[in-house]
Order: sequence, then structure tokens, then C-alpha cells
Amino acid sequence: MSEYKSIIFAGMWRCFSFQLRGHRNSILTKIKMTTYQIDVNEGMNKSLADLVAPWRPEPLKNYCISNTNLIDVVSGVSLPGAYIFIEQGIISKVEFGSEKPVTVDEVAFEIIDGTGKYVTPGLIDSHVHIASVAGEADLTKLMLMPKSVALLRIRYTLEAALARGFTTVRDCGGAEGFLKAEIRQGSLNGPRLITCGHAISQTGGHGDLRSGALPASAFDSCSCHFGQVGVVADGVPECYKAAREEFRRGADFIKIMGGGGVASPTDKISNKQFCDDEIKALVDVANSYHTYVTAHAYTAEAIQNCIKLGVKGIEHGNLLDERTAELMAELGCYLTPTLVTYKVMGSDQFSAFLGPENSRKNTEVLYKGINAMKIAQKKKLNLFWFRFIGSSIWLSNARVSY
Repeated sequence: MSEYKSIIFAGMWRCFSFQLRGHRNSILTKIKMTTYQIDVNEGMNKSLADLVAPWRPEPLKNYCISNTNLIDVVSGVSLPGAYIFIEQGIISKVEFGSEKPVTVDEVAFEIIDGTGKYVTPGLIDSHVHIASVAGEADLTKLMLMPKSVALLRIRYTLEAALARGFTTVRDCGGAEGFLKAEIRQGSLNGPRLITCGHAISQTGGHGDLRSGALPASAFDSCSCHFGQVGVVADGVPECYKAAREEFRRGADFIKIMGGGGVASPTDKISNKQFCDDEIKALVDVANSYHTYVTAHAYTAEAIQNCIKLGVKGIEHGNLLDERTAELMAELGCYLTPTLVTYKVMGSDQFSAFLGPENSRKNTEVLYKGINAMKIAQKKKLNLFWFRFIGSSIWLSNARVSY
């Protein structure tokens, strides 16, 4: 039975005065007391959760991809006649045979004909910058893009990642925790995000993208200075605070700028960044959250400095030497090479993207990076697979380099 509530409109007298032909008159109007019955549940045929979050995805269906070719990424072969069962978004089992298995219940499972098609596990990209969105052909303008604009364009970047087959990406600076929540809830379409929040940099380091012409007064330290990709922290207390702030905002790991970089305007590739105590503080916070620190570093000096202090991963590593590779292997550290990025940025198509000094640094790390990859392979380092850094480059990057 519907629930009813009574709404009482109280009767009252009002006196209205008006001027008519020079005479003042009073009219008393009476509103009678009336009772209305209202069904408060009329038309409310959705749950509160569906009303407040209309983007929630429909309940997951069960699927069977029938008679397809399954790519075995371990052995590197294609397995024909595969029947892949997906229940509530999870692959529950895989069966093989030239005929439909008796276990296929066409009522319980929606059948997708996979004849002549190929199924591969979702791709994983280990180094992306989701917040470095497309839309600018100049690196400086890209880095200075207002956050509000970048946030609107992130939707396109996430959907493009998914369309290219990437079901999980590891963001190394820029993607914040709320994006993960929105993807889970269905208001954004995109891959699973593993994020560090903002990459943490020293003043004048690779994550500090301010021009050298800007005075210090134009800058508030640490938590007040967030760029698209990085946050600046100087000294042990600020490093503790910056790392904890990233975890508060949903980070899964910590990324630091351990040396100079190509895109930054005021440092050199050869720079070693952060002092030992600062790196120890950042590692200490990550350890307390039972996770790890990875570091942007090119030179052998910067790499060794980071991994000796507890950093577990190195991003780029283009100037890696044999002794450093051996030390990484001994300490169980991984390397994420990103060579194809420098190849694209060095192309004629991107000739206007970098300024002269950035272009010089890009050329330096590109050619030395080829030798670093040979060393990493020789020393059997654990490698993370990478495809793109910023989405402007990513959109033109449909190749794999060895």
C-alpha cells in the first residue's frame, strides 16, 4: 500500500487595500482550509543509488566467446577452437574443441561468435602520463595548460587507451586518485589506473616546469605548487608531507625525479636530484604504506644514488652502464625503458614540439638509450613494458621497438 502524508494549507484572512475612484476600500479574502493526499512514492521506480548516479553501468552479463583463436602470451602461439567463458566480468574458464562444449548454456551465457577472430589478454602500459593530454603542438604550452582544460580532455585520453587494447596503465605523474574511482563507478570509460599521483621533484628539478625567468615569489612550496605532472618539495619535512599527501589522495606508489630530464626547462640530463636524506624520507613513507618508490633517472650516477637508498624502480635509464645494471639486478630493481618516445619527439613531425635545448637533450638520450637496452638485456634486468608518455605522442605511436 502506498504511503500518504497530509499537507494542510492553513486558512487565513488577508486584507488588501486598493485605491478606486479616489476612495480607499478594503477587501477581505478567505482561503478555505483544504487537505490533500499525496503519494510520495508515485513515479519513484528507481533505487536511490540509480537516481544519484545515473551513469552506473548495467549489471554485468555472462558471455561465451565461441570458437576463437586465443593468443598464449607465455608460449607465443595461437590456440584455435577456444571457448572463453566470462562470468560477471571475470574469465571463469577456457575450453578447447572443434565443437561447442556441452557446458555452454545459451540461456545463462550470451554467445559471441569468435570464428576467424583472435583474443589476447589486455595490454598493460607501465609508464603513462594521462594528464599530459593532446591538444597542443608545443611542449611549453602543453605543460602550462590549465588543469580545468586538461581534466576535460582526460576523458578522450582514457577512452583512446581502452580502444587501443590497454586494460591497465601505470601512470607515472599526473593522474589523481579520483579518476580511478570514477572509472570504477562508470562515469568515465578507461583502463584500470595504477597511479603515483604527482611525481615529486626538487625545486629546479625535472618536475619543476617553471621558466628560469620566474621569480621565487611566484611560487609557494610543496603542497601549494602542483603542476600537471609534478609537485615540488625541498628538505626532509616537505618530502615527508608531499609523499603522504599523494597517498592521502589515492596514490598506489611514489614517483620521484632523481635526475635531469628532457622536458624540464632549467636542469641538465647530468644533474643528480634530491639529497640522500630527502630520498630516504620518500622511501620511508612508501615503506610505511607497504609499497615502493620509482625514480626518473637517466645517468648511472643518478640511478645508483636512488637504488642504494631504497628506490625499487628506474624509469628511462638511457645512460645505464654495466656496473649499474649489475647493481640493479643484485638489488632486485626493475627498469622501464621508454626509447620510442624520444624517437617520435625527434621526428620531423614533432620538430616544433621541443625547443632547441630540449631537442638537444632528446637526441642525447635517444642514441645512448639503444646501448642501455643492450646492457639491460645482457644483465637480465626485469623490464616493464612501455608504449607512450604523453597522449600527444601516444596518438602517433603505433609501433613496438626492440
